[in-house]
Parts: sequence; C-alpha cells; structure tokens
Amino acid sequence: MALMILDICSRCDACLSECPNEAITAGRPYTIDPSRCSECVGFFDTPQCQDMCPVMGCIVPDPHHPRVAA
Repeated sequence: MALMILDICSRCDACLSECPNEAITAGRPYTIDPSRCSECVGFFDTPQCQDMCPVMGCIVPDPHHPRVAA
C-alpha cells in the first residue's frame, strides 16, 4: 500500500514533516517511496500527508502499489 503525489503539487512542503515514515522526498516532482509509505496505518486514522496537503486531490493511492488485503 502506498500513496503518490501528482504533478499538481504546489511544492509547499506541508507533507514533508507529517510523514511518520519519512517516505516523502522533495524535488520536481515530490515523490513518495512506496517501500516506506504505509498510508499512516498504525500511526494515524488517515494519511497525514493527505490531511495536510492544501491542494485537494494531489496525494492519491498509487495504482502500482495497492493495499493488500490481510
């Protein structure tokens, strides 16, 4: 399970410090390392990067790394 950041990202850095796994890397574009992203499961009820992002719909589920049912 992982999230990804779309090109509509405003590069405001709001998500960087919110990620408990330090999975987000600043750059052009910002990226989320799918091997580190847990969608905040075990930390918070919702992904913190999505909650803090001011650009609606910028951080979405990564279709290449779907959540696996347990």
